[in-house]
Amino acid sequence: MKNTIKEFRDWQGLSQSDLALLCSINNETMSAIENNDHEPGLQLAFDMAKYLNVRIDELFINEEQYENG
Repeated sequence: MKNTIKEFRDWQGLSQSDLALLCSINNETMSAIENNDHEPGLQLAFDMAKYLNVRIDELFINEEQYENG
């Protein structure tokens, strides 16, 4: 699963640390999620979408869905 966290975070003018603080996680976890090295749990994914003011399906993209048509 890929994500567009950085793009939406930049658009909102938030640093990685800002979003991590809002979501009550540490910077290392936020970095791993943003770099597609870690998938967040469902509640964290919803929190990120809320703080970035986007729908969850705009933030997380299921690559397999697009590859299989």
